[in-house]
Amino acid sequence: MSADWTDALATALGAPVQTDADILASFARDQAPLAPAGTPIALVRARSIDDVVTTLRFANERRIPVVTRAAGTGLAGGANAVDGCIVLLVSGLDRIVGIDEATRTAVVEPGVLNGVLAKEVAARGLNYAPDPASRDISTIGGNIATNAGGACCLKYGVTGDHVAALKLVLADGTVLRTGGLTKKNVAGLDLTRLVVGSEGTLGVIVEATVRLLPAPRPPSTLVAFFETLDDAARAIVTMNAGADLSLLEVMDQVTVSAVDEMTRMDLDTSAAALVLVQSDARDASATIARCEEVCHRHAAKSVLCTDDVEEGRLLLGARRMALPALERKGTTLLDDVAVPTPAIPEMLDRIRRTGERHGLVIGTFGHAGDGNLHPTIVFDRADAASASSAFEAFDEIVRDAMRLGGTISGEHGIGSLKQAYLGPMVGEAERALMARIKAAFDPNGILNPGKAL
Repeated sequence: MSADWTDALATALGAPVQTDADILASFARDQAPLAPAGTPIALVRARSIDDVVTTLRFANERRIPVVTRAAGTGLAGGANAVDGCIVLLVSGLDRIVGIDEATRTAVVEPGVLNGVLAKEVAARGLNYAPDPASRDISTIGGNIATNAGGACCLKYGVTGDHVAALKLVLADGTVLRTGGLTKKNVAGLDLTRLVVGSEGTLGVIVEATVRLLPAPRPPSTLVAFFETLDDAARAIVTMNAGADLSLLEVMDQVTVSAVDEMTRMDLDTSAAALVLVQSDARDASATIARCEEVCHRHAAKSVLCTDDVEEGRLLLGARRMALPALERKGTTLLDDVAVPTPAIPEMLDRIRRTGERHGLVIGTFGHAGDGNLHPTIVFDRADAASASSAFEAFDEIVRDAMRLGGTISGEHGIGSLKQAYLGPMVGEAERALMARIKAAFDPNGILNPGKAL
């Protein structure tokens, strides 16, 4: 039966459809190794928008589930296959269609890498602001599907704040266009905002118009080491409330030690926390000087300030290495929670106590300026007791974030990893409304079923 439809799909596409089990297995998961994943039946490598239209129309008529993916760098299982699905690979749709300096927009296909677009527009004196840590390997389409964040969010917002318009293919093959080039547009419901962050459940993004900014001023940078997490957290809250910052990051001792072991950067591994601050304000040097005073008032062990752009870039590199460094320690269960910034000290303390209670190594890092933390649980996957403790700790951290008025996901999305928490987070009536909205876009429920909603 499956062979019949895969042959028919290949005929409709006019190109081979991949059915080799080993190849399919390599496209069955994203970067969330513990999120559930099924077994796909076919892989379609889209070469054009027409391929996307043909695949969706074919699948919708036969009620075959479709999971769209590009680079597969997601961290919540949002691109994981489901049993019997078609994996629709859009990474080959990777053209920068055009850059318009007059409107400060770029039109891109979904497979364009974030970092590639950033470099291309930087050569024209412009800036594509969204900067997830994975920007060199993650795609614009995936960033939009998860409404990805990054260190820049403190000042420049998340991916969705930079999406002007979308071209979307619905489950039945209908091509839909949302948004526009104007700064203001209140004609009808904001379908663009609805699609952003929907994790491939409403349609397949085949083109995006994104907004660009003028190139930022050269930043000034501060790095401070603290004796206690509490001192670091209180300094973060104070700096965030009173300074024009473009970036405010934190790494705890576990993370700093892992990064230093990996990079040999000679970081202070005896400190309880590292705080990294940047400002690209007009008075950046003065802003960083005020932050230095705040850090000293909150008992910083040491503080380094620099106006040198390259030195600042190298310091920021330590933060970007946080997850790879922790992954070298064992299996990691990466969390993504956000709390109101005044609750950061309490959230960090709760994470610490959770690790102690379960006897687990938890390295915490994240975007402290907007309260988005990434507690990363390191455990032995081969040890059932260790794995069980890791999931219990994960659960406690997510629920603590909600108790402190926060959210179960700041930037990675829900995927299949956090669906159990969505009802308590948003409310069951609200979740039911989300299901009805999906049904309007995808009546047969073929698009990324069992994810996000």
